[in-house]
Amino acid sequence: MENTPTELRKKRLIQIGHWEGISYLLLLGVAMPLKYIFSWPTAVSVFGLLHGFLFVWFCIFLLWMEIKKDITLFKGFLSVLLSLLPFGTFYLERYVFRK
Repeated sequence: MENTPTELRKKRLIQIGHWEGISYLLLLGVAMPLKYIFSWPTAVSVFGLLHGFLFVWFCIFLLWMEIKKDITLFKGFLSVLLSLLPFGTFYLERYVFRK
């Protein structure tokens, strides 16, 4: 695999997607039970803020890649759809960026 700027940006988007996916799973799997089972709503505030930041960063980076013509509009749309599903961003490399 070449280390062209486009390939490096794709790798970076996949990394950001993984971090966003992990934060989403932490929000759903840790923070939500802490809120509803143990009555600790602060967990959702903390994990929600982290996830929100990573999700916005993911979307902005995705938009930048679309502007740079690194990916198509369809692949960008598919990436956003995958980011809305738990475990979805872990499939970015397989379904969106496969050769």
